[in-house]
Amino acid sequence: MLGVLQGFVVILGVIGVGYLAARLGVVRGEQRLVLNNVAFYVATPMLLFSVLYASDPAVVLSPVILVTSIAALAVAGVYVLASRLWFRQGLAETTLGATTSGYVNSNNLGLPVAIYILGDAAYVAPLMLVQLVIFSPVILAVLEATRGNQGGGLRAIARALSNPIIIASLLGFAFALLRVPVPQIVLEPIGMIGAAAIPMILLSFGISLHGQRALAPGSGRRVVLAATGLKVLAMPALAWALALAFGLPPHETFVATTIAALPTAQNVYNYAATYRKAETIVRDTVFLTTFASLPVIAAVAWLFAA
Repeated sequence: MLGVLQGFVVILGVIGVGYLAARLGVVRGEQRLVLNNVAFYVATPMLLFSVLYASDPAVVLSPVILVTSIAALAVAGVYVLASRLWFRQGLAETTLGATTSGYVNSNNLGLPVAIYILGDAAYVAPLMLVQLVIFSPVILAVLEATRGNQGGGLRAIARALSNPIIIASLLGFAFALLRVPVPQIVLEPIGMIGAAAIPMILLSFGISLHGQRALAPGSGRRVVLAATGLKVLAMPALAWALALAFGLPPHETFVATTIAALPTAQNVYNYAATYRKAETIVRDTVFLTTFASLPVIAAVAWLFAA
């Protein structure tokens, strides 16, 4: 549990530095978008290439990934239905809301949770691969389609496939799958730039909190609370039920449930800020799930240990 607490403290510490930077006037207004753009178009692609290049593609076949992926898609589907029936959101906002409901923080918090609670960092690799190689291209294709560019769906898909995040993810996965060697002199700068991605996203997130209040009137509180509930309560409960239905051993059931309880990834906020869609809703959902997931993960660990 100490590792999970450490992971939360690190994340919240960097967010706090971003907030202080805005409060002290170091960064003002829309200047934070520079961090978002550099993270989105430069640092994050480098990070994803490094992570996927060093991964084992075979882990995608893990039964845990089947359970967590189905759970993620199911809660996202529930959000889409709720958006259509009650929230009346546009396509981009619905897509981002559904993403906050099921896209987990498999890197910043997933790694310490996997190491200190699950006992093996490899447990988060399958979901990380699926999110980067399968989920992200679909999300970005939809967001591209909402930009109003001429050419319809095919043009949107083409633009999404030309996105540096997708290109880097596919290249990293392909290089790992085909065992294509990359010289260390090339990997070093890629790794160095990629290491800046998460801090920049967290700093920008902290900057965006200045002058704002989570769940403020008119900010979409119903939407945020619905997405938060789906993420930290419904998704782990569904993962647990699916693991039992599929006959997974107790430890793998514990792993799937714990991974599903992770909070929404900060990358989703980066997408929202880059495309200028549903920023407040995504920001508040990421903020709330980051805090709410800790007692949920602790409860899951306690229940399975009992």
